[in-house]
Amino acid sequence: MTTSTPAVAGWFTTGDDPRLVASRCTSCGTLVFPPPPAEAASFCRNPACEGETHEPAELSRIGRVWSYTDAQYQPPAPYIPTTDPFQPFALAAVELPEGLVVLGQVAEGYGVADLAVGAEVELVVETLYEDETGARTTWRWKPVVELGEEADQ
Repeated sequence: MTTSTPAVAGWFTTGDDPRLVASRCTSCGTLVFPPPPAEAASFCRNPACEGETHEPAELSRIGRVWSYTDAQYQPPAPYIPTTDPFQPFALAAVELPEGLVVLGQVAEGYGVADLAVGAEVELVVETLYEDETGARTTWRWKPVVELGEEADQ
């Protein structure tokens, strides 16, 4: 049996209702994603706040495409290609109801032709790559198909 492990621990949850996990200042409520490492200096990223205590905060799964593009060229290391030759993939910057804009790959099987600024997308967890210890997962943005629309998938 292979195991499935997040490629970056602490940045997102898994399961039926995956969420990105931000850091929230307990003094002013400012959200930061990705969350800083636990061993990092604890200060609020809001310059008007002197807070030094933070807590994890799960973000909304649904957002709207703020911008998008595709990666036509293979990124440099530490990127691990999953195909040879390299297959381009789409990236979307998604604005969440909390006000953060989060960049991520678009779900497997979708590309820039499936995206539009303002379109609704949802967070999904998919395999990023596999190695000898199992699958490494990451979050991706999947276009939400409205009732009555044809899905290409």
